[in-house]
Amino acid sequence: MTDGGPALHPGDVVLVGRAASVQFTGRSGFAFRIIAVDGRPTYAGWVWLDGYQLDRRGQAVARRRIFVLVAGLRRVGTPGTSLRTDRPS
Repeated sequence: MTDGGPALHPGDVVLVGRAASVQFTGRSGFAFRIIAVDGRPTYAGWVWLDGYQLDRRGQAVARRRIFVLVAGLRRVGTPGTSLRTDRPS
């Protein structure tokens, strides 16, 4: 189903940017926590995802439904992980 990209599951956190679709052109893209992967057929390698756009702290700021090229996504986290980089040493 993923056609060369990462296997996607609810709870995964992926980076969405220009490689995933030309509609996402920000400087560094945005993190997206997947809550559902639509299993209906689409164009080869593309998928509809439901989830939450995350801020730099990993907090949900907007619920979205996005259509992306799976091979253009980069996994940055899985369920239970945090996007925070300011952890105490």
